[in-house]
Amino acid sequence: MREDYQIILRPVITEKATILKEEKGQYCFEVARYANKHEVKSAIERLFNVKVESVRLVNVQGKIKRLGRSLGKRKDRKKAFVELKQGEKPIEFFEGT
Repeated sequence: MREDYQIILRPVITEKATILKEEKGQYCFEVARYANKHEVKSAIERLFNVKVESVRLVNVQGKIKRLGRSLGKRKDRKKAFVELKQGEKPIEFFEGT
């Protein structure tokens, strides 16, 4: 079994993720490329002590970028959109700041 911190890499804090959090109670995390829905659900429940309603996974392809004559590519990543059950306490990413 994998460690929870190997599955959940970091929260995604963007404008879209903030709107989803405020309106629908959904949270966005960057997860490992090999993670599946069951692993993400159990890792979130153990790390944050909440009950998860559903998990949606999205594979994001890295963009190709140019710097002068050379081409480069950003890394591919996987995002998870996690919806909590009704009545659960919200997840706080920046406590005490």
